[in-house]
Amino acid sequence: MIFKTSLLSIGLLACVSFHSLATVVSTPKPTFEVYISALKAQAIEQGFDADFVESAFADVTFYKRAVKADKNQPERKITLDTYLKTRVPDWKVKQAIGLFKQHQTLLENVAKEYGVQARFIVALWGNESNFGKIQGKFPVISALSTLAYEGRRESLFKSQLFAALKILDEGHITQDKFLGSWAGAMGQSQFMPTSFLTYAVDFDQDGKKDIWNNPADVFASIANYLKQEGWNGEATWGRQVTIPDNFDMQLSGLNKQKMQPLTRWQNIGVRRYDGTNLPDLAISASLIMPDGSDGRIYLVYSNFHTLMRWNRSSYFGIAVSYLADRIKKGK
Repeated sequence: MIFKTSLLSIGLLACVSFHSLATVVSTPKPTFEVYISALKAQAIEQGFDADFVESAFADVTFYKRAVKADKNQPERKITLDTYLKTRVPDWKVKQAIGLFKQHQTLLENVAKEYGVQARFIVALWGNESNFGKIQGKFPVISALSTLAYEGRRESLFKSQLFAALKILDEGHITQDKFLGSWAGAMGQSQFMPTSFLTYAVDFDQDGKKDIWNNPADVFASIANYLKQEGWNGEATWGRQVTIPDNFDMQLSGLNKQKMQPLTRWQNIGVRRYDGTNLPDLAISASLIMPDGSDGRIYLVYSNFHTLMRWNRSSYFGIAVSYLADRIKKGK
């Protein structure tokens, strides 16, 4: 009898649970307009002035292109060689060297202030926005509102949206100029709003952290990011190397636990790309193979790990480093 009652109870509970689940599943998604109203209320709850919030969302628009871009990230496999040809062509190297010379005094001042070599600042600038030429044309508030509403990464884009409201409220940029990528990356440094609040700098002390138009603020903001994330201004990023035929592939990877002193890499047969010995320096390095053992192989130092915090792509980190080396060579 107890057994039968338990079965009946379980059956009833299952029905109730299924009914509750069905109710949850069938709840219609709010319209974009209703969702925006909720975002406005949350912004006011966080302390933003009601009139400011109304103004910030006055022309908010749903951008299907942003949703499409978010869902259709590139999946085509490319090699590092192909990537470098695309990201660091000779014309970009020539521009980088010219702009380095054009802004040399400012860059040297920023480099001295933050302990970050100027060539890496220019290399990041070039890789992120083609030296400010490609910053994105999406209104930031609309792009972030769209992606929050779409829902795949709602929490992420809502946090970015409220950070964007703070940037606008602090007066660093006017709303008509508040533009960025489809994902909300902004300015010549392509900072997400939360990164802007953490790392952006008003280097010329004009009251605005202007990463859209002001080279001083752009360079200092890039340098400040690197400095805060552990950049060593007395060191470089790494070098291309060769490995012996019997190399243990388990030793490769960016996991910091796999970092070894250069003397250790030397002892197991790793050599400079030209076949000569590694530098006799007290430096630890990781060995990476972005395209496997048949592709380019690098020993990378702590500064490369810092670049990985900027962008987790090893291809990106190598492109920035390669451009910085070309700037140093002057060709």
